Amino acid sequence: MRPVDFVITQTDESLTTHSGLALVGRMLGRSGLAERMDAIPLQGRPRPEISHGDVVSAMVGLLTLGKPDFEAIETFRDDPFFGLALGLDQVPSAATLRQRLNQLRDLCGRVIREESADLVGRHAPVLTPCYRVDDGRVGDWVPLDIDVSAFDNSKTHKEGVSRTYKKVDGYAPIFAYVGQEGYLINCELREGKQHSEKGFPAFLQQTLKLTRRVTEEKLLIRLDSAHDDIKTIRICEQAPKVDYLIRRNLRHETKEHWLREAQALALCETPREGKEVYLGDTLVERQEYTGRVVFEVIRRTITKKGQALLIPEVEVHTWWTSLSAPADKIIELYNQHGTSEQFHSELKSDMDLERLPSGKFATNALVLWLGMVAYNLLRLCGQSALREDRDLPPQARAPIRRQASRRRLRSVILDLMYQAARLIHHGRRWGLSFSPHNRWFGVWQRVYGRFALG
Repeated sequence: MRPVDFVITQTDESLTTHSGLALVGRMLGRSGLAERMDAIPLQGRPRPEISHGDVVSAMVGLLTLGKPDFEAIETFRDDPFFGLALGLDQVPSAATLRQRLNQLRDLCGRVIREESADLVGRHAPVLTPCYRVDDGRVGDWVPLDIDVSAFDNSKTHKEGVSRTYKKVDGYAPIFAYVGQEGYLINCELREGKQHSEKGFPAFLQQTLKLTRRVTEEKLLIRLDSAHDDIKTIRICEQAPKVDYLIRRNLRHETKEHWLREAQALALCETPREGKEVYLGDTLVERQEYTGRVVFEVIRRTITKKGQALLIPEVEVHTWWTSLSAPADKIIELYNQHGTSEQFHSELKSDMDLERLPSGKFATNALVLWLGMVAYNLLRLCGQSALREDRDLPPQARAPIRRQASRRRLRSVILDLMYQAARLIHHGRRWGLSFSPHNRWFGVWQRVYGRFALG
């Protein structure tokens, strides 16, 4: 059959391609973000024509649509649905958005971080643990993964852009994710050249306070070798209901030393000819601190392809940990820490947040904090969609993979945020009308209802 020749016309009806902003607005409306932003005084502007809350809510709305540029707001200035969904008295212009964020940049970090954490605590009260001991006494550990990710902002002249550890010019922000769902509990924009450990103790203490606004469960802090520092370990030990798992930096310890230690302390496993694996643990002292270290030492005399080696290869991995779990479980728990790389990818690629929009460092730091709010809103939408879909009858379910435990943000943006609907105004009430062929309608409607109650 040949394609139909459509007649192209315009309609007087109000249509929207981004009905998911109603989900975002429903959650933002139940938070204190707008009210707390409005309470921030600006020198010389005690009562701005467009409120701080409207400016911040508009920027968060853009970020949930994957539009981090200030100029993207111009598309929505004549769109009645954008303002109605986010509860805006006025939709700011691109110039107002840029100027106001420049003015607010040093004043509202604490407010945004706290409100973001409270959003997660309100709508995601149960976080999936990474480790569980079913003896009726010990309980569960919720992961708190902290890591740095390079943001490539090369070929720009933005403040703070410099050479990162990834050998590109950009920023090196640090992120903290809680739960296996990957809710973003804290973040901080950093210059590209800044070492991961610089300022980390203060960031870790701030993160622990924010995490306690979400959960009182035991936490397992997982860090890579850039944070192998005794000061960091002592902060973890002093915090209540906190354990840690930190990859060690061998520093001046030789591989040969660890091979001898492993051969003396652990049994040898030979998964194939020419490969010896030693798993075990020991106590190690450093700077008047003695802690448990789990090790994995691998000695190869034959490569995987069968080539004999004249000099054996030795590979050493070690971790500080306060857990008493077996060595193989500790290694498995640390390997799960790699999932945070996917969370970085969703921020940078799915939300298009890698190349930050301003030339001013402090303004980009504020945009990143607002991106944290938008990230959590999208994550909450995705996780709620999974829960609601399971309760629908089979014929009304959305096309979601049944085994999925977490929805990628790109899928949330495409499947929930960019749903087309007709905007209806009747009897002093507003409504959205979806197509009868929309397979996401049942899930979308139930998620909207859940956020009304959350």
